[in-house]
Amino acid sequence: MSLRALVLVTMAVVVALPAGMASAEPSASELTAKINKSSAELEKVVEAYNKLNEETKATKKEAGQVADRLGPLQKQLDEAQSDVGDIAVAAYQTGRLGTAGALLGGSDGLLDRMSALDALARERQTQIDAFQATREQLSTDQQRLATARSQQDAQAKELQARKKKIEADLDKLYDLRKAAYGSATSSGSGYSGKIPSVSGKAGVAVRYAYNAIGTPYVWAAEGPNGYDCSGLTLAAWKAAGKSLPHNAAMQWDKVAHISRSQLAAGDLVFYSGLGHVALYVGGGQVIHAPTFGESVKLASVDMMSPYGYGRVR
Repeated sequence: MSLRALVLVTMAVVVALPAGMASAEPSASELTAKINKSSAELEKVVEAYNKLNEETKATKKEAGQVADRLGPLQKQLDEAQSDVGDIAVAAYQTGRLGTAGALLGGSDGLLDRMSALDALARERQTQIDAFQATREQLSTDQQRLATARSQQDAQAKELQARKKKIEADLDKLYDLRKAAYGSATSSGSGYSGKIPSVSGKAGVAVRYAYNAIGTPYVWAAEGPNGYDCSGLTLAAWKAAGKSLPHNAAMQWDKVAHISRSQLAAGDLVFYSGLGHVALYVGGGQVIHAPTFGESVKLASVDMMSPYGYGRVR
């Protein structure tokens, strides 16, 4: 066969191949890189969602406190205004009776009563002024909280839209991963080794984290059937009686910042510009909820470059 004929045959075969076979399938390492990139992006959205959730809960709590104060305050204001009205009626009646009494002599008692009523009226009016000022402030707070809730609702819709888009992209990548590895996710198993002995509340948090190993990553979850990164550290320290917000950056704001040399079991290690957090368990290791498709696991404290270290107070 001539060279020209061979080229023509080769071209015919290439043209006849299905489009999917004309280009090489992505390699396993390329698929993993894509999944990791999308997972990292989604984790940022999840942590932003968690932060918004924490802020919304705080706003609801404050709104409830304002409402709880407004009810009794209005009752006190109504009672004080009623008292002023009663005092005015009493003063009027005392004044009318006092005219006859003055004609008959002996008005000292009248003056004493009038003076007492006047003092009581001034006292009640002072209370009313204070109640009204407080009510106005609480009403202003209500309006501010309503505005904040409205803004948070709009942000929540935006975050939800972004989350759906990335999750849709992840679904496609998981399909490719399943084709490459036979499974879209890596199943985890519980920890069967010896849990380090750590004293105090830090020990409670460390034991909790070890017992959570193998539990799947679930976004915005704080256990016991799934965790995201800040949900795991929250749950571990909640078991020890300490309260942490469900957001890595907010946890950073709440803990005492320490150096690497001070790091001890139970401390928190932050990564990815405060986009990820793990629990240090000693021996250069952390326990964390990595990302979608994975489970809670032990890892090196230097699995990523740490952003900083914090101690729960």
